[in-house]
Amino acid sequence: MASAIDWKLLDHAAATPVEVGDVVSADAGGMPIYRVVALAGGQVWLGGDRDATARVMPLERFRWRGGEAMAGAAA
Repeated sequence: MASAIDWKLLDHAAATPVEVGDVVSADAGGMPIYRVVALAGGQVWLGGDRDATARVMPLERFRWRGGEAMAGAAA
């Protein structure tokens, strides 16, 4: 069963708005969704499921951070 992402508004003023391994998006549940692979000075290096090439973007471009994946209920 597929997992859903629990989206939270990204707090840009927080000491650590995102961490390596988090997923981010400009729109909650929207596409594309990127995984953070590195951070430095307000920039994030992003990897995607479809593209293995990391890209660098300003963190301010993203509004949503994916929380813990909610696993489907086991029957």
